Amino acid sequence: MTNQIVGNKNQTTRTDVINLLKEDHKKVKSLFAEYEELQEKKDSNDKKAKIVQQICTELTLHALVEEAIVYPAAREAIEDEDLMDEADVEHAGAKKLIAELQVMSPEESHYDAKVTVLKEYIEHHVKEEEKEMFSQLKDSNVDLDQLGQEVINYKQDHKDSELKKSPPKTNTISPKKSETIHRKNS
Repeated sequence: MTNQIVGNKNQTTRTDVINLLKEDHKKVKSLFAEYEELQEKKDSNDKKAKIVQQICTELTLHALVEEAIVYPAAREAIEDEDLMDEADVEHAGAKKLIAELQVMSPEESHYDAKVTVLKEYIEHHVKEEEKEMFSQLKDSNVDLDQLGQEVINYKQDHKDSELKKSPPKTNTISPKKSETIHRKNS
């Protein structure tokens, strides 16, 4: 059963793409908080490494799904090139740090600093996404539930295969127009 208000343009359901992406944001925020709790503790390197791997995995899958499904639809629907270009650049910066962290260990110089900077990148990105992009998507004619279902399917199809590959590519700044238009049924 979904949570929706019939007849309201701003209805929300569990498969609403915005809700799904916000759930991802909360999960990663929680992982960063767990990491911060371990920063000053002795003998925490194994736990830190596991948490950072979880962070990298979650962020990689999240970025892949946004770049493959959400951003192309958003580019068409909201027509805010500056916002979307900035999101692409932010993804590229985060992917660079993710790639570096995936081949490092907590004992190495700048490990904690890179995790901190990644956290700051993500906090900034999430703030802009949730405040600007999501509100514009809600006001557009994008079918948020259809897009959400595509996100769910993509994640199921790619979770294992994409994340087993080595560090993510960092050259994803060239946006692609969506081949599928995600419009609400009128």
